[in-house]
Amino acid sequence: MVVHAVRVTEPMKIDGKLDEAIYGTVPPITEFYQQTPNVGAPSSERGEAWVLFDDTNIYVACRCWHARPDRIVANDMRRDSRNLSSHDHLAVLLDTFNDSRAGLLFSVTAAGGIRDGTLTEGSISVDWNPVYEVRASRFEGGWIAEMAIPFKTLRYKPGRDQTWGLLLRRRIASRNEMVFNAPISPSVQNLLSASSALVGIEAPPTSRNLEIKPYVISRLTTDRLARPAISNHVEPDAGLDVKYSVTKSLTADLTYNTDFAQVEADDAQVNLTRFNLVFPEKREFFLEGQGIFNFGSPGGDSLGTGDAPTIFYSRRIGLSGSREVPVIAGGRLTGKAGPWTIGAFNMETDNDKTSRSVQTNFGVMRLRRDILRRSTIGAIYTRRSVSTVAPGANQLWGMDTNLAFYQNVFLNGYVAQSHTEGQTGDQVNYRALFNYTADRYGLALDRLVVGEHFNPEVGFLRREDFRRNFIRGRFSPRTTKNPVVRRWTTQADLEYITDNHNHLESRNVNGLFQVEFQNSDGASAQYLHLYEFLPKPFEVSKGVRIPVGGYGFDNLVMSFTGGSQRHLSGKATVETGDFYSGTKRTVSYQGRVDLSPQLGVEPNISLNWIDIPQGTFTNSVVSARTTFTMTPRMFVAALIQYGSSTKSLSSNLRFRWEYQPGSELFVVYTEGRSTLPAHGTELENRGLVVKFNHLFRP
Repeated sequence: MVVHAVRVTEPMKIDGKLDEAIYGTVPPITEFYQQTPNVGAPSSERGEAWVLFDDTNIYVACRCWHARPDRIVANDMRRDSRNLSSHDHLAVLLDTFNDSRAGLLFSVTAAGGIRDGTLTEGSISVDWNPVYEVRASRFEGGWIAEMAIPFKTLRYKPGRDQTWGLLLRRRIASRNEMVFNAPISPSVQNLLSASSALVGIEAPPTSRNLEIKPYVISRLTTDRLARPAISNHVEPDAGLDVKYSVTKSLTADLTYNTDFAQVEADDAQVNLTRFNLVFPEKREFFLEGQGIFNFGSPGGDSLGTGDAPTIFYSRRIGLSGSREVPVIAGGRLTGKAGPWTIGAFNMETDNDKTSRSVQTNFGVMRLRRDILRRSTIGAIYTRRSVSTVAPGANQLWGMDTNLAFYQNVFLNGYVAQSHTEGQTGDQVNYRALFNYTADRYGLALDRLVVGEHFNPEVGFLRREDFRRNFIRGRFSPRTTKNPVVRRWTTQADLEYITDNHNHLESRNVNGLFQVEFQNSDGASAQYLHLYEFLPKPFEVSKGVRIPVGGYGFDNLVMSFTGGSQRHLSGKATVETGDFYSGTKRTVSYQGRVDLSPQLGVEPNISLNWIDIPQGTFTNSVVSARTTFTMTPRMFVAALIQYGSSTKSLSSNLRFRWEYQPGSELFVVYTEGRSTLPAHGTELENRGLVVKFNHLFRP
């Protein structure tokens, strides 16, 4: 299908009203097709959309009719909230290189909430925050939205006349219905491969496209755990970020005296395993272009394994545990040059007595070349100037390929080798994966090997010295006439892990039965038959150690997921079964309570009762995030969380105001307390930060 962009002679007013004359003279896009529930059927609700442009912006507007406007789901408006994708929204997916490999996402909900991100190899990341304008409003028959996306925000091929890929996606939440402006099967993993051709775009002449973003900050800090302790220490500071378009498709980012004080606190997690937890990256500088540095990531489903090494894990930089390490300066070059995708990264961190860190340089080079229609082959090199386990530097190099055949067949593989000065032995890691991801059937085969001394110090290695074999089969038919159930899923997994001498360490037999209801609710039952061998004792709770030996587990997990149309939504889970030589009972809930489109509470509760011969204890996390959103670009959020394993109570209060696109004011208060004292809680650390930045686009 072909969509024609129309030039406008005057800048459009972005107010969510559609009162300009152009909307009466340019025919709208009116054909939308269901992806679910009835594949290929016309949308159940009328919709209109326009794509316009001038020398500065791409404009996308929509009028979304609804027979029951009172049933429009718009319960959250905070930018990038994970709830927004399940609310009534319009999403614009742009493939500006028209190669079905990478794209950009801009979406707006009926409440005016915005969510944006990047698409890489079929996977969506919502961690990119571009500069653009959006407004939404309601009318008696539905809702309206307008957006203006500056050409400066986009990357595309050189030349005035452009042909891009375009998809318009609308969600009608009350019907659990997803529609596109082109027929798309639910089995399509890479949406860009099914996009329409957007023609008629005339790109403005190339300019220097320079962005300068200075910041000033002042912080007041108390830290009683530091040595020496700090009390009400005042520290003003300033820094600078610069973005420069080397070409229209290649961008350089520079940062000096980088500060991440405004970043939201990590969510507490329960850990009852002998392996370290992994936490997501939340710092904006590392999030943009993150997909370019992904290495060995499979197309389609990722199989959800946490054992595969992460070759580049940006939280290694500027963080030591949960403590910040000062960042002196850094730079990044990302984008495309012909068939090549390029990512180069270098950053220098400073000495820090509190975290016992020394000045260190981190470097990453990533190259990926397009081959065939949607496949790639690539290489990566990482270097840490000061190893954490040996004198000298740590390096890693590797090659990977992602081969995509048809819409649902993926072959992926990589090989990587680390080198740490003074260490010898097997430092190789490789993986081979076959994945068939059709809508009705699925099959995955995976082989992963991590050498005894493989050491990716700019990455993350959860498990060392092992070989993993994995197989998964899935049958998930959709129903067409059942008024209650939309889809049934039956899935079985077998995972077999040994060390590199073929001694069994873990075995997992997993059976899953899942039901998706027409109203977007869901329910599942899962049976796990596990075996775990402990080569050495590990402390599962303070004073409770599980001895060496082999242990069998049988566990049953039941869960129910309430859809976003409910004021109380989220996932509730009950688990019961074995835990090493004893038993474990778990009750958890993670979701949202909507009090209004502006006010919502997101509780996260995980209660674990463990009874083993070595001791009886609980390991639980209870937290609640309360968010009040004044506008889509202004909110205040409070996170309070308690972890029983550390006996700690922490709070994080954040005010964020994007007073103009790309420019922000932050006020952040954090506090950590120990609940161990017999009389109340004892303060461990406290901080107040005020940070102001401003975006200049000369």
